[in-house]
Order: sequence, then C-alpha cells, then structure tokens
Amino acid sequence: MSAYIIPIIFLVVLLLSFIKRKEPYGGFIDGAKTAVDLTINVFPYLLAIMVAVEAFRVSGASAYLANAIAPALHKVGLPKELAELIFIRPVSGAGSLAILDNIYSTYGADSYIGRCASVIYGSSETVFYVSTIYFSQSKVKNLRYAIPVALVSTFVGCIVGCKLLRYF
Repeated sequence: MSAYIIPIIFLVVLLLSFIKRKEPYGGFIDGAKTAVDLTINVFPYLLAIMVAVEAFRVSGASAYLANAIAPALHKVGLPKELAELIFIRPVSGAGSLAILDNIYSTYGADSYIGRCASVIYGSSETVFYVSTIYFSQSKVKNLRYAIPVALVSTFVGCIVGCKLLRYF
C-alpha cells in the first residue's frame, strides 16, 4: 500500500490542477523558487544555532549543567539518569538521539529509565531549532514569552509522561 501513496498524491495534485485550470508545472516551479529563497533566508539562523549547540555540547557545559539539575529532577520524581536528555532535547535533536542511544545501551530500552527516555525523546521538540526557523520567517521579533513557555511545557510534559509510565 505504501508504494502507491506517492503516485496517488501525484495524480490527485494533477487532477486538482486540471479541475482548477492551473498549470501544474508552473506551480511546481514557483514552489521550488520559494523553497530556494526560504533556504537562503533561513540558513544563517540555522548555522548560528547549530554552531552554538555543538559548542555547548562539546565543551562539556551540557553535561555539567545536567549534573547540576539532577537533584531537582529527583525531587519531582524523574530519574537523575535522564538529566542530560531532558537538558539537551530542547537544544539538539542529534545530541539527544546520542544520549538516548547511550541510555538504551546502559539501562535497556524496556527499563523504566529507557521507557522514560523514549517518552521524553518522542514527545518533546528541539525548541531552539523550531523557534529559529519560525521566528526567522515571521514578523514577530519580541520573543519574551515564547521560548520560556515552550521550555516549561516541555519540562512539565517530561514529568507527566514519566509519572504516567509508573502506571502502565
């Protein structure tokens, strides 16, 4: 079935373009031009955030800060082994995937810590990456509440997700 999805979408788009009397090739070219312009406009923002995240990880600052927040995590019922994942997930998708792999290797994917790590990784987002993309293309320049609210909601989601795992 999955082998037919792309051709079906392609045919539906062609059919809709003929019904609306639009030129499908011209629309495709216009969309490709827009995508190239978007890529050129967003690239400096992405490069800046990627360099900053990698420098943060490689310097050891992320591991140091994760160790510093581990006692606070323990007080809200989260295992201290998840501290670095919780700290890195909003910042780096690749970095958090490496930490997730390490957690699986150390504790096992079916352990409570492994299942919590799966929930944290799967239900949260790289807040700074998404914010970089969104705010670089929007007219919004006042980011006063956006990032703090996203980070708090991510943390609350981690707590709730791990608490729910105790019952399932």
